Amino acid sequence: MASKQEPVYQIFSFQDFKTSPDPICATPAQCLSSTSTPIVIDNGSFQTRAGWAAPGAEFDSPRLLFKSVTARSRGAARSETQIGNDIPNLEPLRWLLKSQFDRNVVVNFEIQELMFDYVFTHLGIESEGSVPHPVVLTEAPCNPLHCRQMMSELLFECYRVPYVSYGVDSLYSFYNNSTQRSLQPPQTGIVLSSGYHCSHILPVIDGRFDAVNCKRVNAAGSQAASYLQRLLQLKYPGHLAAITLSRVEELLHQHSYTAVDYHEVPGGCVSAEERQERRAQQLRRLQEINARRREEKLLQDQERLDRLQAELLEDGLLDQFHKKLVELNMDSAEELQSYVNKLQLAVEQGRQKLLHSDGAEGKTEVSELEPPMDEGDGVALIDPDFPEDALPEKPANVVQPMFNMAEYHQLFVGTERLRCPELMFQPSPTGEDQMGLMETLQYVLARYTPEQQEALVSNVFLTGGNMQYPGMKQRVERELLAMRPFQSHFKVRMASRPALDAWYGARDWALQHLPSGEGGAAEGWISRQEYEEKGGEYLSEHCASNIFVPMKIIKQAPARTAEPSAPTSTGASAAVTMDTSDLTLPCSTVAANVTLVSS
Repeated sequence: MASKQEPVYQIFSFQDFKTSPDPICATPAQCLSSTSTPIVIDNGSFQTRAGWAAPGAEFDSPRLLFKSVTARSRGAARSETQIGNDIPNLEPLRWLLKSQFDRNVVVNFEIQELMFDYVFTHLGIESEGSVPHPVVLTEAPCNPLHCRQMMSELLFECYRVPYVSYGVDSLYSFYNNSTQRSLQPPQTGIVLSSGYHCSHILPVIDGRFDAVNCKRVNAAGSQAASYLQRLLQLKYPGHLAAITLSRVEELLHQHSYTAVDYHEVPGGCVSAEERQERRAQQLRRLQEINARRREEKLLQDQERLDRLQAELLEDGLLDQFHKKLVELNMDSAEELQSYVNKLQLAVEQGRQKLLHSDGAEGKTEVSELEPPMDEGDGVALIDPDFPEDALPEKPANVVQPMFNMAEYHQLFVGTERLRCPELMFQPSPTGEDQMGLMETLQYVLARYTPEQQEALVSNVFLTGGNMQYPGMKQRVERELLAMRPFQSHFKVRMASRPALDAWYGARDWALQHLPSGEGGAAEGWISRQEYEEKGGEYLSEHCASNIFVPMKIIKQAPARTAEPSAPTSTGASAAVTMDTSDLTLPCSTVAANVTLVSS
């Protein structure tokens, strides 16, 4: 047999990152001299990113990055609200945290106003009651008109911004990466975006977002985090307080991966190293169970014999005492006392052995005095293919090191590392009754002609923070290979910075389309004049925006009522109104009709 291999595993410590408050920056001189410098805000459901859209190396990254959460205790003043990085540790305040989002759509505009206050203050805007800079803001695909109306009202009425532009974050990322690869517009492709609350499939035809065939999947980062937390809490019920949502997110972001072929991972979707470690854990648990059973058996034997000696011998019941001795194959009380002393010595030796060794003989013989075993977990822990000779007999004179107490404070994360990212492709474990990401993609592609399908799959783009799992691109390519026709071609590419490219794309778009002129003549910008004329739900379309579908309000023409010449009942009046609403007759004719109906 080859040399014994050590179990393959790695031990990591939780970082438990603590955030520090963001500094209040001064407005750059370049932005202060020109009020046309836009402010770019990537209003994400997990993290908000804000910065300036200005040329120069100092503006190449967002100035602010903070989680989109606020914490304010009940009854506290507005000024006492903690926002983003002002909260050093989220877990003590988890029950107080609030977000402006519900399924990736802004619905709580009071919290959104607090977010804007935080952004504008920390960017160094000191003007009282107004923000003299244009604002580029990201929004959800197919954002409801009411939500955009409330957002425009907040920006134009509360902050008095001169211009506002709305765009979809994943489309900004799509066009930013197309620019980096020097691809000529207009582009045709399909964007797979997965964020914190949900995932989207966004078709782009000839440079324009096809909102009619856009689909959403309610499986993303928040569902994976809560699922992993439930799995670990069920696996380690003694560590419920230690398995926090922040630590679970750290496990997801740093140690999880996507299986290229989930159903063919050996050992029930586990790697060989994880399978070996699981066997080692089962071996240690069985050893602990055997050591505990041996000690309990010895204690029970000792208690039974002590009770026999105390109750029968000391009470003078010699006949019953000798009868019990015969049943135990003993001849005298001295022999019984000697056996009791041996049991006491065995108990002491067993305790010492537990202190200095892992204590487990592989197989323990069960004596006649041993009670029935009531521990069912010993059998349940055994793997179906666990070898019978996995518990070898150890010589008694070999001193084994004590069971490592640190292992009681460790979480072994095996299959969970790939089961949670798998929710994007199979959402059913969380109770979501819907298709996965790739099945939805196949449904979307089926709505196009074969020529359009070829153009779409030739440019499949992955973006969003929840797409950063290792192996995600390979998994999507494998799924596309299975669903596409034989010998068809497709190409999958990943965003260079999946979590940040939305902000960079919005900044690049703002630099290329600066607002100019009066009345909002620039493409993609909404001016204050257009807001007042066309309403808050108005959207100026551009290459990375939603499609503007105006709200159709049907106004009914007021019915013309005629005064009756004689008193009539209510039913007669209703009949008169219906008969005369569509007539264009002189007043005398109408009066005659009234008299006729009421008679």
